[in-house]
Formats: sequence, structure tokens, C-alpha cells
Amino acid sequence: MKKVDKIFLIIVGLLVVAGLLIFLSAAMGLLVRESGASFGSVALKQIFFGLLPGLLLLWGASKVPPVFWRRNALYIFIFSLVMTALVFTSIGVEYKGANRWILIFGQSFQPSELLKIGFVIYFAAWLSGFRVRAAEFKYGLLPLIILLAIVGILILNQPDHDTFLVFFATGFAMYLAGGGKWKHAILLFLIVIFGIVALVSTRPYIKERFQTFFNPNDDPTGASYQIHQSLIAIGSGGLTGRGFGQSVRKFSYLPEPMGDSIFAVVGEEFGFIGAALLILLFTAFAWRGLWIANRSPDSFASLMVVGIVVMIVSQSFINMSAMLNVIPLSGTALLFISQGGTTLLFALLETGIILGVSRHIKK
Repeated sequence: MKKVDKIFLIIVGLLVVAGLLIFLSAAMGLLVRESGASFGSVALKQIFFGLLPGLLLLWGASKVPPVFWRRNALYIFIFSLVMTALVFTSIGVEYKGANRWILIFGQSFQPSELLKIGFVIYFAAWLSGFRVRAAEFKYGLLPLIILLAIVGILILNQPDHDTFLVFFATGFAMYLAGGGKWKHAILLFLIVIFGIVALVSTRPYIKERFQTFFNPNDDPTGASYQIHQSLIAIGSGGLTGRGFGQSVRKFSYLPEPMGDSIFAVVGEEFGFIGAALLILLFTAFAWRGLWIANRSPDSFASLMVVGIVVMIVSQSFINMSAMLNVIPLSGTALLFISQGGTTLLFALLETGIILGVSRHIKK
């Protein structure tokens, strides 16, 4: 068996190590907010229910040939749909008005992370099966619209609009990489824009996000509080930052310093240089991942890698852009870094799949 791509493996390793250190620093805020016991339990949960099993899955997935994923694409997708639908049943867990988790053996699990990879694998199998006809509406755009509609019913009703945007970005990129027409892609883009306008008009909290985006200094103690504190934290970091563990805002100002706002902690502690290096790492992840996709043994493997790369990078850049107020506030996690065992576990599984494909690339 050929070896995995070492450059991609090093990039992933750097993201994992940096992510763990940043997370542990951000979690120190619990020492003041709550108690030392809370810090310990959160740190151990991230390591033992996210990092360690995720690394095991990465290792296992790196040994699986692409043909396995193609043969089981439909079953994986159906299973992921069923698991995601369980959030609306008695084992679903509601948190802050959202139904995004299920409880398995006493541990919370976010099935939308499974649905992401199920979506990518199945759509890659579909496009590669109709490669020469993907430019036709019937075999390219229409199946993508149907898939997004199915996914949208489950995701938008949780509600989790940010995750649906990740699905859209992923499907959009895969469609174009699979030979889809630009005019059809633009049509899909316009449909999504219309949908966003409709959501802004009908859901007050989404409208509030856009108002906060355009006027971040309005209501700094209310609707704009999170973005206001994030910009203060990032700005106070200056060029080189306050230093590891020295963030002030994580202790009593930033909401969700281990989750949505963790990039603000990066900016405060490591400054512009540290934040730029993190962005550079994700850019390198995208570059090497697409390099592997371009040399993959077949169209299915190539499209699957494109989907995984775009899915991981788009979600991460949505998070970082939101904390910089480049886009409206988002609730997505910064992959490899934010709190959440499920997100870390699946991010590592997905990178393992890419490493598995890299064993078969054309030199």
C-alpha cells in the first residue's frame, strides 16, 4: 500500500496541535466563570470524545480505498438522513431553542456532521456516475436541488441556517467541478439568495443578524454584544497579541469563547500574525487537498475530496469572517479548534478519507 501524502498530513497535524492549544487556552475562562472542575471536564471531554477517537478514525479512514465509499454511498447517505431526523424525536436534545443534538449512551451527538459527509459521498457518486451528462439540467442541477431540498428540510427546521449554507457551498463547488454549467450554477445561486431574503423577512433573529452586521456599534450591550466584544478582543491583540493564555475577554466578556467566538481569542492572544498564520493553515489545507483531488485515481475520488475540502474550509472561513464582521454573525464552529467532540471527530474522519485517496493519486 502506498504512503499517504506527507504534506497534507503535516498540515492537518499542525491544525490539530494548534487547535488543541487554542482550545485549552480558551477553556481557561471557565476557571473564573465557573470552576476548575468545569475546565477539567470540558478539556477531557474534548480530548477523549473528540480528539482521540477522531485520530483513530483518521487512521482507519486513511486505509480505506475510495471504491468502498462509492459502493456504499447510498447507504451512508440514507443512514445519515435517518440519524439527523432523530433530533426531532424523544432522544433529541434542545439547547437554546435549537434541536441539533441527540443523546447516545449519555453523550450528545450532532448528526448533521454525519449528514455532511453522507451528502458529499453520495453527490460525488451521483456526479461521477453521470459524468458526461452532468452539464444537463436533468442529471446535474436538478439532483443537486433535490438533495439540497431534502437536507434543507432537516437542517432548516432545527434550525441551523449556517450549516445549510455550508451544504450549499459544498454542493455548488462539487457541481462545477463535476462538469456543471455556469448558467445553471448561477440559477441555483439566485434561488438561494431568494431563500435568504425570504428567511430574513420571516425570521426575526436572522434579520437581527443582518442589522448587527451593518451596524455593529448599535446596541453594544444587546444584539451587537457578541460581535462588539469580538472586534474589541481582536483589535486589542495588535500585531503580536497578549500572549498564550493571556486573553482578557474570554474570562467574562466574550460569549462562547470556546465555541463561536474562539477566533476572537486567537486574535487577542496571538495578534494579527497568529490569526494570519491560522488563516494560512486553512488555505494550505485547501491548496493541498485540491492538489490531491486533481491527481485522484477517478472522478468519484476527485469529487469526494473537493467536497470535503470545500466543506471544511468554507465552514471555517464562515466562522472567522463572522468574528471579523466581514459577514453576518454565524453560529458555525471553527473546525479543529472550537468546542465540540462531534465536529472534531468528523473533521478528522474526513481528513482521513482524503489521506486514503492520497494513497492512490497519480504521481
